[in-house]
Amino acid sequence: DDDIKAILVEVSSYGGMASAGAEMSIAVKNSNKPVVAYIRAGGVSSAYWTISGADRIFASKSSDVGGIGVTMSYKSNVGKNKKEGYEFEQLSVGKYKDYGSDDKLLTQEERKLVMRDLNILYEDFIKTVSTNRGIPLEKVRSFSDGATVMGEMAKERGLIDEIGGVNEAKAYLEKKIGDSVEVCW
Repeated sequence: DDDIKAILVEVSSYGGMASAGAEMSIAVKNSNKPVVAYIRAGGVSSAYWTISGADRIFASKSSDVGGIGVTMSYKSNVGKNKKEGYEFEQLSVGKYKDYGSDDKLLTQEERKLVMRDLNILYEDFIKTVSTNRGIPLEKVRSFSDGATVMGEMAKERGLIDEIGGVNEAKAYLEKKIGDSVEVCW
């Protein structure tokens, strides 16, 4: 839409699926319009991955930012089922088809398979942040332990560009596009 001159992304999320964050990050990075994001309560994990390619990122001093890590944890019902007298009957075709079922414990082979995939996603996340934010890969790796940081520390690390919220993001966009900003939802 030629009437839309820029994209302002409001983020208040503690993450989601890695594939969604990676896909949306590409869309943000490849936009032919300026993209500015502002983080409210949190821009963490997959939500941060999504906006890492924005032209400018704002967050408040109290925003949670980053959380660069990957998880695929689940709750096991094995002990509960055993206590209640239930048994798991495996009916599947394919050695790994039911790995991750909460009704059986992971075998060591399955655990290795999950960790293999988590490490692939983790490395992709780190590389994406490094590329999108212009931070050396080893520097990103040094603080990619899954923990979040507050606004000021996020700025020091290069994860955000400025302390601020929607008003500061709008002011930045007004300068960027040379016109007043009207946010439409």
